[in-house]
This record gives sequence, structure tokens and C-alpha cells, in this order.
Amino acid sequence: MWSTHYDVLIVGAGVAGSALAHALSTLPREKPLRIALLERSLTESDQIVGELIQPGGVSALEELGLASCLENTDPTHVKGYCMLSGDRTVEIPYPAAAEGRSFDHGRFITNMRDAARTSVGVDLIEATVTDLIHAHFERKIIGVHAVQTGRVTSGEDGNKATFLADLVIVADGCFSNFRSSVMGQAAGKPLTRSHCVGVILEDAPLPLQEHSTIVSVQGSGPVLLYQISKHHTQMLIDIQHPAPSDLKSHLLTKIVPQLPIPLRCAAEIAITKGHLRKMPSASLPAVQQGTSSSGGILLGDAWNMRHPLTSGGTTVALNDVLILRSLLGALPDFKDRAQINRVVRQWHWRRKLVSSTVNILSAALYDVLTGKDADLAVLRTGYVKYLERGGECLSGPASLLSIVTPSPMQLIWHFLALTFFSIWVLFTHARATPGLNGKPRYVAPSFDEYPALLRRSVHVLHTACLIFVPLAWTEIRWWAPSRRKASAKPPPRVPLAATESVTLPVYLAMFTAPMVLWMACLLVFR
Repeated sequence: MWSTHYDVLIVGAGVAGSALAHALSTLPREKPLRIALLERSLTESDQIVGELIQPGGVSALEELGLASCLENTDPTHVKGYCMLSGDRTVEIPYPAAAEGRSFDHGRFITNMRDAARTSVGVDLIEATVTDLIHAHFERKIIGVHAVQTGRVTSGEDGNKATFLADLVIVADGCFSNFRSSVMGQAAGKPLTRSHCVGVILEDAPLPLQEHSTIVSVQGSGPVLLYQISKHHTQMLIDIQHPAPSDLKSHLLTKIVPQLPIPLRCAAEIAITKGHLRKMPSASLPAVQQGTSSSGGILLGDAWNMRHPLTSGGTTVALNDVLILRSLLGALPDFKDRAQINRVVRQWHWRRKLVSSTVNILSAALYDVLTGKDADLAVLRTGYVKYLERGGECLSGPASLLSIVTPSPMQLIWHFLALTFFSIWVLFTHARATPGLNGKPRYVAPSFDEYPALLRRSVHVLHTACLIFVPLAWTEIRWWAPSRRKASAKPPPRVPLAATESVTLPVYLAMFTAPMVLWMACLLVFR
């Protein structure tokens, strides 16, 4: 057994860990920092996440000096989204000159690790961390115990190593083993709402080239498609609970028939071959750190996760690295735990501009696209028609999706506008009704339908509030929920139609809740 001491020790050499190791090595100091970057396996990763980076993430890579990591990954330029809902197709172009990238995830991570390996003062070590070391009688994390891979020595403890550091950063991903060790009682448990099944299609023509495609599927979660190389397209299918017993049959009979016709053949072939990969689509709100122990920081998916529908996780991680690098760079060293805790508190709030935008947008969009009741169907129809209006109704959501101009306040504005526009569509737009010859007839609502539509409008507003208010509150709240509440199952959403009557307090709550939320967010996100 042997040990060594570093200024910074990072557990996990994924996107966040590798980027932070490189970023800290570039801090202007008289003496370069000694940084240890520990990764369980340095073989090329094979995952179905992190293959699409938004324009905001590309900008963050450039600012970190890591744009070259996109080379040799067979990257595809991404210029926007294409949304398919029923028979409607909507193009959502990114703002001018903004481009994302989709690529082979394994090669990208390898390039990130190589960039960290060649950085001044960084030691990239292949080792499995077994536990964190806490100082005796103190809530301080001072290092890790690890088992090094491929280091052949004699003796029972020959491969074991102790790494000590002034600052320990844990970035070991969504399946983090050390979340509770850093956060203590404040550690949250990821909530898995669905699973993401990935399959690679060969030579599959997307509806719009150089655009990611979102397909709204009836009776299931959305399908996301994006090109990861010249001949390969990744298809991610959201499978909600309970998962079907025969997954392949479910995909072939329920999902593929709802895809665009040009994609069906390639999808059938890929699914029939059976190389399906599955990952949980988990969410984990960020709780303020530094309250349970000092000397340790969670980073990346180990601390904060969101649904992968909007592909914003990589951008959030890179933005976190940028902010943390700036704050840590102002410290003379990392030995003062009080200063580290102050930095962590500042970091928690500075990152909200990007992280809250991505977290709320991904969850709200997922709820709207997957909801099965009539209220969510109204919002879903309104969302598509809202985008079809163009102008700010299109450019605003596109800027939020691309993370070019992240803004929680703009997100709240557009969600409120979408909600009230959906209600306006409910009253004014023609809807399909059965015709005499079996063909649907499109008829606008008549005046005598308005009382029922008014009641439906309150239901829709109630549903919109039930979606958005808890999401925004989760981002505003900095403390962890109690263990009892955190371990309990979330209460089911009760549609307003299930209540006995719509009382005056309900009406008032529906119209005042968005305003109260707006004012609260002004204080937090100003």
C-alpha cells in the first residue's frame, strides 16, 4: 500500500471530471496545481447518453479550450430540432450561427481524457475508488482509498493506494457510490420515471438533415433521433413504467408504426437485430452542498440530473466546470474549508441560470409530450401550434433549447404564454369531428359549447400549474427535503375534473399561482 498527496483529487474521468481537471490545470499560478484524476476504467466507453451537445455546450468547450475534443469523433453539425406530432411537422431552428454537435460518445470521452492527461500537473490514474477518507472526529473529506487497475505488485495490499488531497471532487456519474458520503442526510435519491432504450439505425434519412428529431408517440414516451456519424443515427425511445415484458415486440408493434415512413424500415432492421441498450431516465434536484461535510464537492450527474429529452446534461456539466474554475481560481489554496464552503454556496446559485433552464424545460416538455389525459392533450396541441406561429413564439423556445441564451424567466414567460395560447386554441381552432361518410370534419366550437370549454380551460390551467410550479419550486429551494418526505412516493396528480366542484379559491389559486411564482423567481434568478 502506498499514498501520495495532491492539491485536488477528482473521482471520475467523464465529461465533468476530465473537463475540470484540464480547467484547473490552466489556472494562472506560480506553482501549477497537482491534480489526480481517478477513473475505474480507461477503455473507450459505450453509452447511449452524452452523444448530443447543444450550441451552449459547444461554446463552453471552446471557452475551456477543449473544442479540439470534438475532432476525430465523426461529428455531425446540428442546426435545430424537427418535431413531429400526429400529422404536423415543425422545424425549430437554432439562432443564427449557433450549431450543436452529435458524435460518437466513446471517442469524445477518450479525447477529453487525453486532454486532461496531457495537461500540466494532472495525473490520470486507472483505479477504482472504494471509499472516501474522513478526518478523525471532523466532518472533513481528506482523500480516498482506491485499488489500482493493472498495477502488478506482490502482497495482499499491493494494488491498494491512498490518495490524499486538500480538495476532493466526486464526479462519478448517475450511479454515484459516494453521493451520501459527501452530502450526508441531505443526499437525495434519483427518481427514475422511465427508461431510455437506444438502438442505432443505419442509413436512416431524418425528416430534416442536420436536425435532431422528436417524435410524439401515442401511448408512450417521445422518441429522439439524431445522427452520430455519416451512416449511423441514434434512436432513443422513452419507455414508461411498467416496462413491457417483451420489449422487442413492443417496439416493433407500438413504436415503429408511429415513426415517419422513411425511418420504419431501418428501425425494424435495427430492432430485429436486437442490440438494444437501456439506461434509466433519472432526475435529481441539486441540493446546496457544504452543509454536511467539507473538503468534498459533488459534480455532474452525481449531484444534479434531468430527463435527457433536451440533451442538456453535457452543457450543464461544462457550464458548472466553467463557474467552479472561476471561483476556485480566486483562492490562494484549497486548505481553508470555510472558503471552500463559501465557494460552493456561490457556485450553487451562479449555475442556476443554465441548470434551472435546462432542468425545468426538460421535465416540463416531457410531461407535455407524454401526458395521456385530455388536459395535457390540449397543452400538447397548443405547444405545436404555438411554435407554428413563428417569430418570438419559435425563436424564444429555440434559444432555450439550444442553451444559447438560457433564462428561467424567459422559460416561465413562454410556458405561461403557451398555456393561455392553448386555451385560446381550445375556443377558436377547428377540431376533428366524425363526418357522414366516415371522414373527419373540422368544425370550430360553437357559442353554446363555451361554458364547457370555460370549465375545461380551468382544468388546463390547473394542469399547467401542477407541472410547472413544483419544478420551479425545486430549483428555488436550496435545502433538502426531509428523509420521510424524500423516501415517500410522490402523490399522484389529481385532475381537476376529479374534484367535486370548482370553487372560488380554486379559480383564484389558478390565476395567482403563476404571478406568485413569477415574483419568487425574480428574487432568485435576477
